[in-house]
Amino acid sequence: MGSVALNPAKFVREVRSEVAKVTWPSRKETLVTTGLVLAMAAMATVLFFIADQIIGIGVRALFGTGV
Repeated sequence: MGSVALNPAKFVREVRSEVAKVTWPSRKETLVTTGLVLAMAAMATVLFFIADQIIGIGVRALFGTGV
């Protein structure tokens, strides 16, 4: 085991040092990215709904069920 395992204070200092190096996104970047994720999720929802309806129509036509 390394010296970090034996020295919690050193571990905390190293963690703080690494966190300081992180480039955090701005509020605008976060909002834009969130909006894009929600838009893509909505598009995927519509796509899968349409595919499900088409497959359902095909199955009903194939098996002749009225459900």
